[in-house]
Amino acid sequence: MSACDVDRRSELAGTEGRNTRLRLQLDVPAGDGWIGELARGEVLRIVDLHGNQAVDTLFFDAHDYANRYSAVDTLREQGNAYLTAGSVLRALDGEPLLTMIADTCGRHDTVGGACSQESNVVRYGEHTRHMHACRNTFLAQALAWGRGRGGGADLSKRDLSANVNFFMNVPMTPGGGLTFEDGISAPGKYVELRAERDTLVLISNCPQLNNPCNGYDPTPVRLVVRAP
Repeated sequence: MSACDVDRRSELAGTEGRNTRLRLQLDVPAGDGWIGELARGEVLRIVDLHGNQAVDTLFFDAHDYANRYSAVDTLREQGNAYLTAGSVLRALDGEPLLTMIADTCGRHDTVGGACSQESNVVRYGEHTRHMHACRNTFLAQALAWGRGRGGGADLSKRDLSANVNFFMNVPMTPGGGLTFEDGISAPGKYVELRAERDTLVLISNCPQLNNPCNGYDPTPVRLVVRAP
């Protein structure tokens, strides 16, 4: 069964019985990104088309970019180091930004952070400095988004804080460390997030080639937005 067949089956299963309207569907190539807004009540589905593809994601209050996703508040309130169905993603004000209403993968990381050229050099050596990284994608998408949309403020590198790594397997060691391991996702797995307020979404479809987070072979993912 092809990735498209698997994904189509997942789309039908996920939308069955729902009175929703398809507003957006697009595929994001490996190493590329996307930025866009969700209105309150809209649902974003991220589909891992080929399996084991990390999707680094940041969230912001669409009317106040300084009030962005807070991994600290999210993990403290839920008492769990991983995100899964039922997790409430909170902003710096402590209030919900989004709720994870469906998850066919099982768990997602929000501690490991986004890859950068600098972290690649530290972890894997100077020869990796030229490689594209998620932080590059985040910054390019943020700067392209335009000026004055978030309460008059611009997005900049200062806004690139702790992110969510959907489909990424980052186990914690008994000593409190982190390891990057083979993924637990598979073709057609998906996660769905419902916006609890107007939310800006910033995505980097991870280009990492130096650890197993993408199975050493980055692949496209699909984004589907449905309105109530």
